[in-house]
Amino acid sequence: MPVNLSIKNVPDHLADQLRRRASRNHRSLQGELMSILEETVAKEEALSPVDFLNELRRVAIRTPAEASGIVREDRDAR
Repeated sequence: MPVNLSIKNVPDHLADQLRRRASRNHRSLQGELMSILEETVAKEEALSPVDFLNELRRVAIRTPAEASGIVREDRDAR
């Protein structure tokens, strides 16, 4: 069953950008937001082992220490 969601207190500049994006893509604001949600959730799906390895190669992680450093930076940023 579909769920109704609402986003409150969207800054004017962000709402304007979304409207322009929706217009460029010939969609309503609702349609554009749904498209953004679908794209984002699809990217979050679990990677296959081969895709995971390719992603590691893409970001050039060579050693466990490099990976630890990336995780540490992410944690420190919070």
